[in-house]
Amino acid sequence: MEGSTTITIPLLNPNEREVSIAALHVSEGQKVTKRDPICTIETTKSVADIEAERDGYILNLSFKQGDFANAGDILCYLAGSPTWKPPVIDNESISVSNTTQLYTGKELKISNGLRITKPALKFAQEHNLNLENLPTSEMITKERLISMIDRIETAMPQDKERKMRKNQIPRKEYNTNALIVYGGGGHGKAVIELIRALNIYEIAGILDDGIENETEIMGIPVFGGQEVLPEAFDRGIRLAVNAVGGIGDIKIRSIVFSNLLEKGFECPSIIHPKAFVEPSAEINSGVQIFPHAYIGSEVKINFGAIINTGAIISHDCVLDDHVNISPGAILAGMVHVEKGVLIGMGVTVNLGVNIGEGTRIGNGATIKGEVPPKSIIRAGTVWPE
Repeated sequence: MEGSTTITIPLLNPNEREVSIAALHVSEGQKVTKRDPICTIETTKSVADIEAERDGYILNLSFKQGDFANAGDILCYLAGSPTWKPPVIDNESISVSNTTQLYTGKELKISNGLRITKPALKFAQEHNLNLENLPTSEMITKERLISMIDRIETAMPQDKERKMRKNQIPRKEYNTNALIVYGGGGHGKAVIELIRALNIYEIAGILDDGIENETEIMGIPVFGGQEVLPEAFDRGIRLAVNAVGGIGDIKIRSIVFSNLLEKGFECPSIIHPKAFVEPSAEINSGVQIFPHAYIGSEVKINFGAIINTGAIISHDCVLDDHVNISPGAILAGMVHVEKGVLIGMGVTVNLGVNIGEGTRIGNGATIKGEVPPKSIIRAGTVWPE
């Protein structure tokens, strides 16, 4: 028995890349046999065991019980010997296009001896992160990288900027109501429709770090990714709407907001004309409220929250930053939803419940009591059981 096998986090649901490590059945260095359970993972819709694909030793175990991981992250290695060493990226500067097809072809500066998973490195490239000062004493996973995002600088050489450009930003004098839409996916299209229904703003263009081929979406030009934010600002565009929905990984939405604010953009709240908001409700900047949503008396919705189509937020609820309420969800009065919570379609939440930070609640669940932070409540279940 020689060599090693890489054990990665599988994609259980196409629209939900993030999983919770609900149970860990092994420890670092432990010897296992084929089909022994390594861990149990959960999403809002599914539960699955990850099993050993061969006999071997568990090495470089990257997560602990209770952690969140993403599909494609390396969980561990199964090695033929307990002394086997995992691969180390030890070049000060690498060209990832010469390494693997997963990478985006951008050159990054990294710490000498840095150990980093493929999903983490790909994420760093997509978001132009500078990895020169990361610790070399631990394996850097995508989750770990996101947790350190506030301390990592972005870096984008000028020659790369020109290569990534889709359309030139017109040299014109923009009105004060001109804005950019950051995100061209499904949520981005819904945001564009919402903005058009308001008939207030001029959509100057779309920014999206992941668009490869499209130069236009719904008749709106695609300018490029975050690397053109300074140019858009210099052209006189001062407003931006974050159209990254964050269903699969809500942290990405938070990163986009950080980039926009850092570059000087304001993020207005946008409320569809067919939504109903009581006069006493407080709606902060960056909030998006879609058609037929109801916002009750003295509700407070904080920065960057999404209230989707047909959702009901009853009296005296408080929604913290970056909360995402899916279509048809119903919150009874005095519910407190902490930062970064995702509430799925058709969820009902009872009166006065507190939902802890970072929780994911699956479609159709019923919430009757307090939910601890970073919980995953599976679709169609009742909490507490």
